[in-house]
Amino acid sequence: MARNAEKAMTALARWRDAQMAEARGEKERRPFIATDCDDLPKAEKWRRQIIGEISRKVAQIQNAGLGEFRIRDMNDEINKLLREKGHWEVRIRELGGPDYSRVGPRMLDQEGKEVPGNRGYKYFGAAKELPGVRELFEQEPAKAARKTRAELMKDIDADYYGYRDDDDGIVIPLEKEKEREAIEAAVSQWRADKEAGMEAGMEAAEVEPEEEVSLYPVEEEEEERVLTELAIQKPFVAHVPVPTQKEIEEALIRRKKMELLEKYASESLREQSQEAKALLGFK
Repeated sequence: MARNAEKAMTALARWRDAQMAEARGEKERRPFIATDCDDLPKAEKWRRQIIGEISRKVAQIQNAGLGEFRIRDMNDEINKLLREKGHWEVRIRELGGPDYSRVGPRMLDQEGKEVPGNRGYKYFGAAKELPGVRELFEQEPAKAARKTRAELMKDIDADYYGYRDDDDGIVIPLEKEKEREAIEAAVSQWRADKEAGMEAGMEAAEVEPEEEVSLYPVEEEEEERVLTELAIQKPFVAHVPVPTQKEIEEALIRRKKMELLEKYASESLREQSQEAKALLGFK
């Protein structure tokens, strides 16, 4: 059988107590709309009452064993009370009271961090671990800051370009060893190629050369006839004088000179040139 304290906490018992207190006039109901209240002390009272309800529900929602649906409903009730508290704060400011929206404390969780939310809707306690809610609060890892050129150049010195790699006493002996191995391998390859070439030459000398096959076979009689015709052909004789290459060049030079004289020289200059050529015996 349930204890008396547990019976008193049931919803039916609390509702019955509220009804009896209202009938006796002991308990005053909070106005549904904040603008219906015109008394500043009462507005302060209703605001404090709402803050107390929010505190109790925030403490209850920390229990993750309430179940997903109960946690969601309770988180909605807390957000509804927060909006109602904001309405009463506006009404208090209208009645000449303090502006709690500016001087009031921020809503913090148990870790001292501001309650996260999205566009005014906030999540409390176990509601932050619900499926679909956890992803809203996962912050992307901060991108590494890109270094500037000046910061990159701070770590660049002679070792970066390999100027002092030979001073460690390790690289040069290794290079000499690799160089000697490469030379020995090249000499061995050259000797092997040379011996293979000599053997191939000796084998080619021992093999008798095969008779070359003509790609365009011609009958012997046809070949003899062509040779005979070539032998009896008479040499070509020119019946007109053919100028030599030197004579052709001289004629072209003279023609070019005449064209230049006709183009740039005056009539008197051409006459003098002709007289000078006649005196010197030039044509």
